[in-house]
Amino acid sequence: MSLAGEFNKGLWRENAVFKLLLGLCPMLAVTTSAENALGMGLATTFVLVCANLVVSLLRKLIPSGVRIPAFIVIIATFVTLVQLGMEAYLYDLHKALGIFIPLIVVNCLILGRAEAFASKRSALASFFDGAGMGLGFTLALFILGAVREILGAGQLFGISLFGAGYQPLLLMILPPGAFISLGLIIAAMAWVGRRFR
Repeated sequence: MSLAGEFNKGLWRENAVFKLLLGLCPMLAVTTSAENALGMGLATTFVLVCANLVVSLLRKLIPSGVRIPAFIVIIATFVTLVQLGMEAYLYDLHKALGIFIPLIVVNCLILGRAEAFASKRSALASFFDGAGMGLGFTLALFILGAVREILGAGQLFGISLFGAGYQPLLLMILPPGAFISLGLIIAAMAWVGRRFR
């Protein structure tokens, strides 16, 4: 597959959230607003791209018996960098995302890409795979966060969209709203996919 193909597959065909249903725990928890969703998505993308690169570069040096623990240490290193950077420069976002930042370490999307792809492919292909999968994950989180924020609060990025008379659908910013929104978005994507084959 070409490098463009490796990048594009994570955006639609193998989207981690909408097609593979990976990384749902942080996705359902932090998408109460578009800002939180974007922050978590970009943090995950950074970790995914960096971890894929390092795993690919070290793939021949890591013994197969300690492969998974080595991948987790590599991932944890980049998660620590993200957490410290967010705490220093984006403190409000860091506070809003809370425990879900360190939990990026055990995100099955990142470990899965390290094991299934980066440990077997070149650094360049691994970079494009990580970037595509990460941006697809970010896009999915943003769509879900935007839908929930618009319907649940009547705003987007804190800007009121419907005025003071809007009655928000509070269910959408609660956990059941995440499941309802995700189900409807997946159904819409399946319909679009079948319609435009």
